[in-house]
Parts: sequence; C-alpha cells; structure tokens
Amino acid sequence: MKLVILQPGYLPWLGFFDQMNWADIFVIYDDVQYTKNDWRNRNQIKTANRKTWLTIPIQSHLGQLIKDIKLPENYTWSKNHIKSIQYSYTKSKYFNQYFPKIKDIIETKYKYLIQLNVALILYLNQILGIQTKIIYSSSLNSKGEKTERLISICRELGATDYLTGDAAQNYLNMTLFKENNIHVKYQNYKHPIYSQLWGNFIPYLSIIDLLFNCGPESLNILSKTDK
Repeated sequence: MKLVILQPGYLPWLGFFDQMNWADIFVIYDDVQYTKNDWRNRNQIKTANRKTWLTIPIQSHLGQLIKDIKLPENYTWSKNHIKSIQYSYTKSKYFNQYFPKIKDIIETKYKYLIQLNVALILYLNQILGIQTKIIYSSSLNSKGEKTERLISICRELGATDYLTGDAAQNYLNMTLFKENNIHVKYQNYKHPIYSQLWGNFIPYLSIIDLLFNCGPESLNILSKTDK
C-alpha cells in the first residue's frame, strides 16, 4: 500500500497533488506544530507583472498544532485574495469554470485554517479527478517523534511504500524504515512547463494557475514525473 503523509497547505502547488495522486492513502499531518511563514497559510499566483503572495494573516502561539490554528475573525483578507485571483486569471481559458466554487470556499467563514485548506484541497481533487483516500493523523493511534512517528503511521495503515519530498533525505532515519520493511521513495518532482498568461513561464505556483490555464488536462500535465 502506497502512503503519503503531508501537512496541508493553502491552495497547494502541483507537487502536493502529484503526491496525492500517487498514494493509495494520503494522511493529512494535522497534529504537528504549526510553523510561521510557511505554506500552511500562503501560496503564490502569477499576475500581469510578477508572481505575488496570497497570505492569510494568522496569529499563532508557540507550540500550537496545525489543527488548532484559527482563522482571523476579520475576513477582509479573503476579499483581497479573491480580487487578486480574479484580476490575474479572469482571461484564462477555464477561469469561469472553476472560480465560482473556489471563491465560495474562500469566502466561507470557517473557524480553523485547516477547515479552509481541506475544503479547497477536496474541491481541487474533484476537479483533477483524484480519488485518493484521505485520513487525518490526529485520528490515528500513532506514537513517537519525527521518523518514529512516520513509521508508526505507516505500520498502523499497513503501508509498504512511503513517498516523501526530496528535503526529507536530510532528516529521515532510513535504518528505521528498512527495519520495518517500508520502501521510501523521494518525489524528485520535475516541474512541467505549460501554457500560462502573462509572458515567460513561472514554476512553483499554486495549482490554480495550472487549472485556470489548462483545465481538464491538468492532472496529466502535473503527474508526468516518474516515481
């Protein structure tokens, strides 16, 4: 069984959904510490002049878990995000097909950041045609820290193959994975080039850049990387 364990992001990039599409089960890692200035509350889109950040202004406290991070009560940030997306992509081929639902989700007054992120991820999966089973790590009985925790999740769910990002090579204890007969794969994602608005191609943006420009072909485009 193929497993991925990832923290949820805001309007994630292509590589996030490439991992989701590869997995039999995708574990949303929601009970680990929230990190500031990371991908949990922000991402980038392409405008007429440059790439720009869409950032949700989160007030967090040291040690808070991802699942406990609350959204700001003042929802003016959502209006700004919607305007930025609209300005940047209104001329794209598939904008009118996908934007209304994305707008509706962003405008919904969720209490927690993870509720917003997962609602967007589920809709984006629906558009892409990804049907991978999703589980929250907080719903599992796994124990331990760092590599031990990941292995505990793998064992609880019966994983034989575990896919992770390339940066994990710097901190994973591979001996423990080998001892538990779990094969680790590194994503080694090769970013595709596709048709974009506004001049020269810019990689590593939110998935919505691909979806608004390429529509039904998006999953084929993002998943060409061999693993």
